[in-house]
Amino acid sequence: MTDILVKFDIWLDSIGFLGGFLRFVMAALWAFLVVSILFRIERAFFSKRFKIHNRIQVRFVENILRIAVILIAVFWVFNTGSTADHFGKVLFQGTAILGAIIGLAAQPVISDLCCGIMISICKPFEIGDRIELQSGIAGQVKDITIRHVVLQGIGTTDIIIPNSVINSMAVTNLSHGNGIRSLFMRFNIAYGSDVEKALEILHQAVVDSVYAVPAHPEGSGIEYSPAYFMEYAESSLVIGTTVYYEPGTGLGDLKNDINLRIYHAFAEAGIEIPYNYMNVVMHSTKEE
Repeated sequence: MTDILVKFDIWLDSIGFLGGFLRFVMAALWAFLVVSILFRIERAFFSKRFKIHNRIQVRFVENILRIAVILIAVFWVFNTGSTADHFGKVLFQGTAILGAIIGLAAQPVISDLCCGIMISICKPFEIGDRIELQSGIAGQVKDITIRHVVLQGIGTTDIIIPNSVINSMAVTNLSHGNGIRSLFMRFNIAYGSDVEKALEILHQAVVDSVYAVPAHPEGSGIEYSPAYFMEYAESSLVIGTTVYYEPGTGLGDLKNDINLRIYHAFAEAGIEIPYNYMNVVMHSTKEE
């Protein structure tokens, strides 16, 4: 087998440029095969680690290793044979100009990479957490790469945010360090309404919802969060409560269920939900 390989290598050298090109192509195919196998092994290893702990760190390290393997494979291919040397000289001639161009183009990439490292170390959120950014963008953390964080919005919508952008914003984590998620819901009722009745309806709507779950252990007496009279607004009274739900629950389904229950219960109890309207007063003058 070794003799066959040696003879094949000599034959490649004998046909000059074509032999070097064939050696380059075979090296590229071999590198592709090795990288594919390594990716499969890496995926099997990190999938187990991902389920255990440090999920966002595991995801980020996984992406870093993938980039490193690809870069090593590319450099190895371009260092194989005379043709590869020729291609490398063509590609890397004028290193000063090329370096300046790459340096300018790579600044956002380097910034995102460094911010991604900071996010994976400090862990302001984990994969699966629901977060809300200072800009008002909200969603469930789906993935993190060396360049961006992926948030899952409503339905199949994904929100792609660069690591440098998300690292410079205030982040509200709605499920930090907790197995369940929470959402604070506010409702306006008209002045003159029976506030105690409205609070009772709000609490019961949460208890009856198929999507809400208790926030405290069963038997503690406060399984669900109480409803609160929050404030006097300009044209309404504000009541609210915290709703807890499992990580897999759709936020749209939860809001829809509780809002419908509140709407029908308020209508049945005669509690008005105020809305903005305008009174126009007409003055008429009498001629003497």
